[in-house]
Amino acid sequence: MTASPNQALVDIAHGPSRLQLAPQSGGRLLSWHIGDAAIIHWPERADWTNVARVRGGNPLLFPFLGRHRVDGRIGEWRDGQGVVRTLPMHGFARDLPFSHAVDADGRGIRMTLADTDATRVQYPFAFRFEAAYRLVDTHVLEVALSTSNRGDTPLPYYAGHHFYFALPHTLRAETTLALPPTARRRQLEDGSIGNPEPGAASYTLDNAQIVDRFHCLQGVPPLPVRLDCPPLARRIEIELDRPGSVPWYAVTTWTEADTSDFYCVEPWLGLPDAIHNGLGLRWLEPGRTETASLRIRVSDLA
Repeated sequence: MTASPNQALVDIAHGPSRLQLAPQSGGRLLSWHIGDAAIIHWPERADWTNVARVRGGNPLLFPFLGRHRVDGRIGEWRDGQGVVRTLPMHGFARDLPFSHAVDADGRGIRMTLADTDATRVQYPFAFRFEAAYRLVDTHVLEVALSTSNRGDTPLPYYAGHHFYFALPHTLRAETTLALPPTARRRQLEDGSIGNPEPGAASYTLDNAQIVDRFHCLQGVPPLPVRLDCPPLARRIEIELDRPGSVPWYAVTTWTEADTSDFYCVEPWLGLPDAIHNGLGLRWLEPGRTETASLRIRVSDLA
């Protein structure tokens, strides 16, 4: 992978397991490989002039995720005092540079974003947002998103992940997504969230019903989210019931096109436009910190 002239990349490794990250480009996890196998997809010809829009890695979604709108105008939100502000889709974190520190053993990294004069125009709150990645062992990646309220008023937020899992598009019909109990929802043309439908226990990834769908979790997940791909002899489990974590609200599934060699499985703390509809909106009191954590476990299918 080639960096842009001003882009420093960070490599994290534990045995054959390797992460590559770009802290200065939105705290972006670019890729995860175990040996020669790509677990997290990153395109060979990424556009480094617009990294936030590259289809790959794990863009960090903060302070709000998805589309939000005011009077039909996408990219605007109204605060409690009636002030309308602009904020890009999925928030501004993926467009901004993070500071970072690598763990002493080289197996983890913490990347941090803090408020500035520019962010307070769009989001008038004092915050600290941290994304931590750590290779627990060669096949387990732990990820934690921590949000701190450094101001003197309650802070609204709903953060999330956008994992691009590597998967040849020709294998979607043979790849299964298994979910804990969920209700399936989607965002309608007018920006509202449609009524919940009963979620299935599993889907194949060629099922159009799960493209751009929110699988709203029914309580603490008793089982992990699981992707099974027999042709690759690979199982990926996303464990969402981590000790000390705030509850995840939904898992969103999405891919771009029938020929895209990735499929996104995205744990979210809320749904799009939650600042207005309240679906997953979190309020963090002054001086408090919350962490949303998960583990991704990769194993061979017997």
